Amino acid sequence: MFITLGVRKAKAVKASAVNRQQVALNNRVWPEAVVKVSNNIANQFETPVLFYVLCLVFYSINAADIVAIGLAWLFALSRFAHAYVHIGSNYVPMRLRLFLLGCFVLIAMLILAAWKLASV
Repeated sequence: MFITLGVRKAKAVKASAVNRQQVALNNRVWPEAVVKVSNNIANQFETPVLFYVLCLVFYSINAADIVAIGLAWLFALSRFAHAYVHIGSNYVPMRLRLFLLGCFVLIAMLILAAWKLASV
């Protein structure tokens, strides 16, 4: 995403689509294509934080079995798909479905981690 953001910002600057003084103080002045990627990067620091913690929990209690790994991959794939839609068509109903899929996977991982912790 950071590479995509850099490419899109460079294209906008090269095409004189932005006022450099304005974008220094206001990220929303960038063209829509840049704002989509910027928003997606911010979004990547929300629910994935819980995912990282859960992965560390599974690893630390030696419980990274096939179910945990499968759920982790499903979450990662849901995030990739969400990012693809977010910076592409930005079709909100599809983004919501993909976001909810990721959330449900995180809930399943949380339940699995709690179960594994209780049986340690």
